[in-house]
Amino acid sequence: MSHGRPPSCRASPVQSDLVVRAARAVIGGREVAASVAIRDGRVVAIEPFESRLLGEWVVELGADEVLLPGLVDTHVHVNDPGRTEWEGFASATRAAAAGGITTIVDMPLNSIPPTVDVEALEIKRRVAAEKSVVNVGFWGGAVPGNVDQLRPLHDAGVFGFKCFLLASGVDEFPPLTIPELEKALIEIASFDGLMIVHAENAELIAEAPEAAGREYSGFLESRPRAAENRAIEQVIELSRRTGCRVHILHLSSADALPMIAAAKRDGVRLTVETCPHYLCFDAEAVPAGATQFKCCPPIREAGNREALWEGLRDGTIDTIVTDHSPCTPDLKRFDTGDFGDAWGGIASLQVSLAAVWTEARARGFELTDIVRWMATNTADQVDVTDRGRIEVGCAADLVVFAPDEKFTVDVAQLYHRNPVSAYDRLGLSGVVRRSWIAGSESSTGRLLARN
Repeated sequence: MSHGRPPSCRASPVQSDLVVRAARAVIGGREVAASVAIRDGRVVAIEPFESRLLGEWVVELGADEVLLPGLVDTHVHVNDPGRTEWEGFASATRAAAAGGITTIVDMPLNSIPPTVDVEALEIKRRVAAEKSVVNVGFWGGAVPGNVDQLRPLHDAGVFGFKCFLLASGVDEFPPLTIPELEKALIEIASFDGLMIVHAENAELIAEAPEAAGREYSGFLESRPRAAENRAIEQVIELSRRTGCRVHILHLSSADALPMIAAAKRDGVRLTVETCPHYLCFDAEAVPAGATQFKCCPPIREAGNREALWEGLRDGTIDTIVTDHSPCTPDLKRFDTGDFGDAWGGIASLQVSLAAVWTEARARGFELTDIVRWMATNTADQVDVTDRGRIEVGCAADLVVFAPDEKFTVDVAQLYHRNPVSAYDRLGLSGVVRRSWIAGSESSTGRLLARN
């Protein structure tokens, strides 16, 4: 762990709204001791810890606390409006803030209407503006027949476009065929946009055994690695052909890492994310009937999990995001425990930082790595480069984190709309004690748009 002076300093005192003094702060990719001054919602000075910056309020962190930039989660299903009983902006953003996430980017599906045209985007923005306590941005959707809506959505400020290559689970957001995907990529490349892809091959899934019953092994067989690997291969080749920027969502198959690394070396404009549940859990340990662990692509074997960690270590995987995908308890079919019938999705907004940190430090990683994967790189992915870092001029979205404090997840105490999560009763390390949005603990957050 490296310590030293912060990399960006000012020599003279600055009168500020707030000064945060931290013996440990993650700044510029290092852990340093620093005093951070905030005025009008922005960081205006970073000086050594012993400096006496002037501020209306001065907060000195405890010896067991670390100052982090607020995390940026670019993969969140809020489902509002239309399926607000699954999750809404009020509950989702409150959970995010409690978990150290100060910016979320909302997925275009599971809400009704889905965000596949500008009118739907405006509906989503109105709802989010009234309820959100963290910053919120939006993805658009790419579905059959809406190629002519992609540029208008881009111009209206979405950060990119999500598509599926197989059934999404909701009828109002159908998948693209490979020819339809290529057509969308050509259009998106014309304005240098970004396509983010749920990459599982529909044909190979159709050939696999049908998911049914209480045994997780049966569900795992229904979503084979080969289907994910094949879809990723197709996306890489189409990106190579069209020049479009692409991003692979929720990578679960470590088998795909060599082709991803090779594509990046070849200059394919490709980024990749994985999720806490793929890094924390393993297929061998999922109990029969425990449908809270169902997600698509699925949680795979322990060896696969360790290979994903190595993909993070060598930089092949760029980011960690939640894919927070909640639902009402009845949709998880706890009455039967049938993995074939249950809704696939894991709720984790409030616990993702602690879950990843607990597993990461057991493998020798540091908080600087967490910030890179879950704040800086995610912010850079959507070009919100004034967030996800503590720098002069950046938004003062800050988190006070106690990395050694232990707790046990109690799903009934989470702010998520419904008490369903694979993390229930799991012992974790790392507690978020405070969050500031634009230098305020009582902020309502902002609606963000592509620059």
